[in-house]
Amino acid sequence: MIHVIYISTARHEFDPDELKSILESSARHNARLGITGMLLYAEGCFLQVLEGEAGPVEETYARVERDARHFGLIELERSEIQARSFEQWSMGFRQVSEAEIRRHPNFAPFFEHGFDPASIGAHPGLAFDLLVAFARNQQRL
Repeated sequence: MIHVIYISTARHEFDPDELKSILESSARHNARLGITGMLLYAEGCFLQVLEGEAGPVEETYARVERDARHFGLIELERSEIQARSFEQWSMGFRQVSEAEIRRHPNFAPFFEHGFDPASIGAHPGLAFDLLVAFARNQQRL
């Protein structure tokens, strides 16, 4: 099994209906392929982890790379995993504000100058820690 973590920027600010549509489609696709994961949406940026068998994860990630709804995709981590970290759902979701992230003591120092995908990518492990921390109280699909 592997996981792939990436961050990208939305082409426009997504409204709740657009996010719901993305999540429902992703959850159906992921469930069919045995993929689990978590998606954070904050200030027009996506941060996502996909986990599962290598083939389906690679196929799904390639589809994500081609998706025109976002740009500036940065792959933060691709590694083999011994066990899933988000096995309880095909697509967990949490929309968080930059202010909410800044209030979290472990992450505040990284957001002094705003939600910057490149700065998140410059700190190994930060993206995974963000996903785990904000997985609590998220929507499950």
